[in-house]
Amino acid sequence: MSMTIVFALIGVGILLSALRLFKGPSTMDRIVGIDTINMMVVGVIGVLAVYFKNGLYLDIAIVYAVLAFLETVVIARYMEGRQ
Repeated sequence: MSMTIVFALIGVGILLSALRLFKGPSTMDRIVGIDTINMMVVGVIGVLAVYFKNGLYLDIAIVYAVLAFLETVVIARYMEGRQ
């Protein structure tokens, strides 16, 4: 029961971040939206690791977090160069 609540709350957070991603008034708002979604996905993977009692998911979460960070840095650098 508690895992259902956790997944529901994370899902609501992802939906609200997706709203910011698609409706954001500026490009920087969209970058923040996609970064927030990425961090929530890392949280979902972490919760799945606890739910399935499998440490492999934590390795996947770490790799995903690093790639998401690099994505955010690359997009921010690109936007900085455009201005």
